[in-house]
Amino acid sequence: MRRTGFKHRDADEKKEVRNSLSGSILCFGRSIVPALLSLFVCFYASAAWAGPPFVTDDPEPVEYKHGEFYVASVTNHNGDATSGTLPHFELNYGPLPDVHLHLITPFAYNKPRGHSMQWGYGDTELGVKYRFIHETEIIPQVGTFPVVELPSGDSTNGLGERRVRFLIPIWVQKSWGPWTVYGGGGYWHNPGPDNRNYWQTGGVVMRELSKVILVGAEVFNFTAKAKGNESETGFNIGAIINVTDDHHILFSAGRDFHGTNMNTFNAYVAYQFTFGPHEEKKEEEKK
Repeated sequence: MRRTGFKHRDADEKKEVRNSLSGSILCFGRSIVPALLSLFVCFYASAAWAGPPFVTDDPEPVEYKHGEFYVASVTNHNGDATSGTLPHFELNYGPLPDVHLHLITPFAYNKPRGHSMQWGYGDTELGVKYRFIHETEIIPQVGTFPVVELPSGDSTNGLGERRVRFLIPIWVQKSWGPWTVYGGGGYWHNPGPDNRNYWQTGGVVMRELSKVILVGAEVFNFTAKAKGNESETGFNIGAIINVTDDHHILFSAGRDFHGTNMNTFNAYVAYQFTFGPHEEKKEEEKK
């Protein structure tokens, strides 16, 4: 689901939203390291960027001639290391109806236990989202969002991969009143010594509490990414706060509860700026 909920609201409704926001309070709570640890750092951090603020993505593209820009950070922490992005920048833009182009440029960090922290540019992500079935009262919307990760980070310090990786997924979404459910999965091509290609699946339930706040939760799974590894299953709880028409705050937190990375704590926080032609301005110009 897209997180740009103010685009079509009139002036009175926007005023009501801002007033409700003022009274709303939301509570939620280095030396060379082993190769497998570095691989885990890169794989998990990249997965967490998928569908802000969750790992699981949706089929809904940015509106035609609209865009969204994120300044975000991901953190993954367990007993072996702390890693993530600080920050990463994400841009999505809709050049055609039902299509958006996608770019992530990350600055990654990696702090293995007992070693100094490494920080630098990570692996660049490119993608194209395409929705090929629109939602009706009965039928969900369906789309695909292939992404490619380019090996632009320093793999020797755990900041990137040595090879190109890519994901081919299918995502599905259906809404009922204030509730939205989306999910699906896809296949990751993951080359490298002892690596395995693997499947990613997940599902998200979100509810609009008000015109300002949306809350949600997800469960996700990755099959084994390397020889000797187990599959990984985890959850996140998150929220989206629509501050104004164009300014939004997103965050989530959770943990892995099964598999190779069990008990890893995961967190995501982002500022989102949305832009594009406002329909209200077009209507005023016609008058």
